[in-house]
Amino acid sequence: MRIIGPEDLVFGVDNVDACRAFLRDYGLTEIALDGAGHRFEALDGTALTIRHQDDAALPAPLPTATKLRQTVWGCEDQATVDAIAGELSKDRQVTRNADGSIATVDDVGFELVFRVTTRRPIDLVPERVNSPGAAAGRRPNEIGVDYTADPRPRTLSHVVYFTPDMAKMERFYVDRLKFVVTDRFNNAGPFLRPQANDDHHCLFFIDTPPHMQGLEHVAFHMQGPTEMMLAGTRMVNKGWESHWGPGRHQFGSNWFWYFNSPLSAHIEYDADMDKHDDDWQPRVLDGNAETSQLFLFRSTEKWYPGGPPAAP
Repeated sequence: MRIIGPEDLVFGVDNVDACRAFLRDYGLTEIALDGAGHRFEALDGTALTIRHQDDAALPAPLPTATKLRQTVWGCEDQATVDAIAGELSKDRQVTRNADGSIATVDDVGFELVFRVTTRRPIDLVPERVNSPGAAAGRRPNEIGVDYTADPRPRTLSHVVYFTPDMAKMERFYVDRLKFVVTDRFNNAGPFLRPQANDDHHCLFFIDTPPHMQGLEHVAFHMQGPTEMMLAGTRMVNKGWESHWGPGRHQFGSNWFWYFNSPLSAHIEYDADMDKHDDDWQPRVLDGNAETSQLFLFRSTEKWYPGGPPAAP
């Protein structure tokens, strides 16, 4: 299954204006949609879409507090979309849309769309680093940090779900959609990448009680750690609350900085994620405060150890 990665997450929210303000400050480009919807794009066109929670255009909500309504996955070609339709229609309803995309649900009830990718090709410079003993990454007199820059997310990186049935979730994405496990936290879940993407992960699961099912966070790739720091500092200066970071994860090696958002999910900046091919052998660790990051400059209390909060 030549799935490339997540291309759009669709939300039904109670405070559209607060969500619009957050996503503009985060660095995404706002595009008005027909009706009352708003799409917020990264540089390659991957996006988050928000509508008011009562908008009839939205799929039905999960029976939890999550505001996520749908995850849209981009595929290499229509043949991949058709193959997914053929596989999933064996045991569930699959709706074919006029544009060739299909809509369905996974095995625990998350609404999904699969379509031929609409992401735009981007050809941008990487972050250039001067490292002793190696050729200089920047020219003489070229400054490494432009504090007046306007850092913009380049592409949607990954999605993390709270799921009430980890085994069922993994079987669906690995066995049915052919996602590849790159690494695993024994007490949380697997890191997954689709076949047409070599990022360490585009998808991760966290095992939770049923009342917590939904989106834990979504992340966008930045140019590098410097842009991530500039963007995160911009968010703090605009009054948004930092949740976790900045720091660097162990699995995936990606730099991170998470923010609380009015979408009832965390929104992450990340940078410099590992790449993997089919020769990679997955690692297995217990997830805890030590294994989830190499270092951390600012922290909030996490679940480790002790597990998720009890049901209300």
